[in-house]
Amino acid sequence: MVRRTAARLGARHVSRLGALRAWSTRRRGGLVDAAVVLLYLAAAGHVTSGLWLHRDRMTNAGNDMILFEWMLARAARAVTHLENPFYSTALNAPDGINLMANTSVLGLGVPLTPVTLLLGSQHSYLLAVVLSLAGTATAWYLFLSRRLVRSRLGAAVSGLFCGFAPGMISQATGHLHMIAQFLVPAILAVVFDRRTDRVLRRGVLLGVLVGYQVFLGEEVLAFLVLACGVFTVGYAVSAPRNARRLAPAFLGRLGVGTGVGVVLLAYPLWFQFFGPGHYRGLPFDPKAYPLDLASFTAASRQSITGHESVPGMLSPNLTEENSFFGLALIVLCAVVAIWLWRRPLVRALVLCVLIFAALSLGENLRLGGEVLDLPGPYRLVSGVPLIDLAVPARFPLICVPALAILLALSFDEVFRRGAADGRTGDVAAAGGGAVPVPGAGVAGGRVPIRLLWTGAVVAVLLPLAPTPLHTRPVWPVPDFVANGEWRSYVPPGRTLVAVPPTRGSEGTAGMYWSARTGLDFTAPGGYFIGPTGPDDPQARWGAPDRPTAILLDRVAATGEVPSIGDVERRQAIEDLRHWRAAIVVQGGLHRGVPVKETLDQLLGPGRDISGAWVWDVRALVD
Repeated sequence: MVRRTAARLGARHVSRLGALRAWSTRRRGGLVDAAVVLLYLAAAGHVTSGLWLHRDRMTNAGNDMILFEWMLARAARAVTHLENPFYSTALNAPDGINLMANTSVLGLGVPLTPVTLLLGSQHSYLLAVVLSLAGTATAWYLFLSRRLVRSRLGAAVSGLFCGFAPGMISQATGHLHMIAQFLVPAILAVVFDRRTDRVLRRGVLLGVLVGYQVFLGEEVLAFLVLACGVFTVGYAVSAPRNARRLAPAFLGRLGVGTGVGVVLLAYPLWFQFFGPGHYRGLPFDPKAYPLDLASFTAASRQSITGHESVPGMLSPNLTEENSFFGLALIVLCAVVAIWLWRRPLVRALVLCVLIFAALSLGENLRLGGEVLDLPGPYRLVSGVPLIDLAVPARFPLICVPALAILLALSFDEVFRRGAADGRTGDVAAAGGGAVPVPGAGVAGGRVPIRLLWTGAVVAVLLPLAPTPLHTRPVWPVPDFVANGEWRSYVPPGRTLVAVPPTRGSEGTAGMYWSARTGLDFTAPGGYFIGPTGPDDPQARWGAPDRPTAILLDRVAATGEVPSIGDVERRQAIEDLRHWRAAIVVQGGLHRGVPVKETLDQLLGPGRDISGAWVWDVRALVD
């Protein structure tokens, strides 16, 4: 009886101790998770620090930042005014813009509506950048630490790389749709779930996640589909028996997810491809955006070891420095791949890295800024649907998480072996007659190998650490526009024409003013992709050029005042009628005086009102 009672008490004591230890472990894990997320938020704040307090500055990719500020402001207006989120007439008067066919980032704009209304489009944009970078890093950290590795340190370091790799920071200068990747790990977790039950439930979840990703960025989703395809083939070849076992559930989830996605996206995709303002193709040739082979070992402009001169020769522009991993990281990942080559997962990851890195080199290989007489792998697939619309320079973004997973696996292996070595040392010491001391293996091998590997990874990644985004000054919105004085001049149905009027993708003053004032007025043109004309759906940048827009754009670029006669005046009136203009407004311009003199000759003397030159053209147009 006494023994039974003691046994029960002992069992309860052990049970309580186990519960206490489990609670303590969960608590420590929660604190670690919180610290990691705070680290990611701090890093994202550091990257955007140069813009938070300066409304008169933008990233060096100014047109792109203006575009996404406007998209966020437009999403907020669609929510508050219950307007069609896929179409807008606030720009490109009188035709409007098919927003679904552009990078409208509704998946960010709609949730950020309160921020946009309260703080304005600039702070909403910066918050979107912070949430996208930190959110992507956090999502990968959670995916790695919950699904792939036990080492939270390895998952944290790898998540940091996923969110803040040079390619991500390069895209963060202006491509909000490319850095909003926080749903990618969640989609992968469902697609490659090793559990074979609950196929229907997980398939529905997959369809919902894919549907939401469409409203964040279709290009990221396209890359994800390509990466999953290559990875699946690589894994199936490396582990055919396991692949056959998982195939029924895998295909079932994909089938259900596809069906759900089709239902959710039927109308948005119809509007994108067949609605008003739809277009065909792209306004540029993707083949013209390859990367240089030397870019993989170079430092990007936005890294602490980077500078301005070299990257300009190795990438198409400052927003496409996606392959600047550095030689040390490439060598380290190659060592990891050889070390862990026996794993099918590693083989599939290496296959993805090699294929997409090779495709980024374009149709003709380049080395150090020189075109080599060697064809690039991209030639083999440049005509394949989906790939033919992808910019080759962005394929290395697929390599970022693949390399990060290799790093996470290496941490897991090092920490597992270190722990095993420590335990072996303790047991051996005990077997030799010595008294086993807890932690005796720490000094012998466990800590040193962990510290050495962690130090090696940090040393490799530290040169890739990002600097704050480079910025440049921008002309402020004139008080005449910002304070709403324009309202007394512009009746309903009429437009405010910013000078110079938009031509192609160059003139964005009207779009910038529109974003910063919450889309209060309607303006012609804008920075977007649309059809070439009513009967020509071929894609082009912006609205079709008008003669007056071309004239004023040339004056703004050269500073030379042309000879103005009756022909130019009549054409100006015709263009203003097409735009349904009520007033023409000129804010700050680098060559503002020649532009004003040209407008005075075209429209008569302008008036200086609250920091802007204003031409009231209602009488001329009517």
